[in-house]
Amino acid sequence: MIPPLVVAESIDLGLGMIAITDHNSTANISSVIKAAEGTDLKIFPGMELQTREEVHLLCLFDTMDQVKQLQVLVDSHYPDLKNNQDFFGEQFIVDETGDFIQREERLLITSVDFSFEESVQEVHNLGGLAIPAHVNRKAYGLFANLGFIPEGLELDALELSRHIQIADAITLFPQVNDYPILIGGDAHRLEEILGANEFEIQHRTISEIKLALSGVEGRSVRII
Repeated sequence: MIPPLVVAESIDLGLGMIAITDHNSTANISSVIKAAEGTDLKIFPGMELQTREEVHLLCLFDTMDQVKQLQVLVDSHYPDLKNNQDFFGEQFIVDETGDFIQREERLLITSVDFSFEESVQEVHNLGGLAIPAHVNRKAYGLFANLGFIPEGLELDALELSRHIQIADAITLFPQVNDYPILIGGDAHRLEEILGANEFEIQHRTISEIKLALSGVEGRSVRII
């Protein structure tokens, strides 16, 4: 998606904050942050990390420095695979206006040689939030690929796709009931920016979002 169009669509929908979580990559985050300058839209840098088990993990941070440290770790565990643009499509890196800078030559839709548990721990070590994405889905979902949430693993929330009701998800996957729930914002196109999670927080920071997910100190989150 083109950075200024992402910003404009988010503002038109009344969103106050969004996260940019490209697949195994952080290359386009700075462009979206620059495109949002002068607006009230808060951009959280992040990544949708694909673990060794083919589980998608949302990794959200306050700063580019944090997410770049995650990128270094991901790069050190990345398979040496080149993208076949004729089969998988183009992987463009663009500037804040959407103009082409370069192609990402690595194949991004693959798994990092890093376990789910290791990934969660590293994200927390960097001060970020670790949220398994679309856990109810068969493709790259936590329950389909891992079968369960490992005992003792600290997750900040679980994300459900917008195609399932929370009550139905709890029936299918009882462990869902033990965690804060967010509804998916897994948008790959502008028209897929649907629904929102509303946070009652004092500042738009990761620490405040964490408090809201825990429902403490007057912070809260609800799905709208």
